[in-house]
Amino acid sequence: MSRPPSGDEAVLVMAREAIGAAKTIEQLRQAQSVVLPLDCGLSLHQTAQVLGVSPGWACQLRRRFMQGQIAGAADAPGPGGRKRQNMSEEQEREFLAPFLEQAALGGVLVVGQIKAALDERLGRKVALASAYNLLHRHGWRKLSPDKRHPQSDPQAQQAWKKNSPKRSPKSSKAGPKAKTSS
Repeated sequence: MSRPPSGDEAVLVMAREAIGAAKTIEQLRQAQSVVLPLDCGLSLHQTAQVLGVSPGWACQLRRRFMQGQIAGAADAPGPGGRKRQNMSEEQEREFLAPFLEQAALGGVLVVGQIKAALDERLGRKVALASAYNLLHRHGWRKLSPDKRHPQSDPQAQQAWKKNSPKRSPKSSKAGPKAKTSS
């Protein structure tokens, strides 16, 4: 035999009120996960079947409701967003302002310098991707590729061009000539 569901009359009254005031399906399920076992005597597995969730999730819904963590509450973080942000958006704008001003005046935006300044500002090392993500969030993108590879050797390229074999003319690449009958 399973143990009886926990909850007293006050929780049951709150859950009934929450069912009437539910604006989302999650709020409704959460309140029903409390009402069904206490009012109807359903087990956790039966409650989960009625709600269309797993028994583990039904248990989570009940527990959260009893702890006051109502689904979809205004203070609860929703999906997406900046839950683990290093700085607020305003602080990021202030941080990037000198770098973007320099780039607007024809300077080059060097991500390595921004990363070093970000490390210093935060007081710890961050990944290079963090600097790129920061720039991406504020509309920066790389507009053109580098003109040449930093490790290229122009003298070796010229020497190769001088010593490379010449290409044959295009007419010889056309294939075998068609025979003409006379």
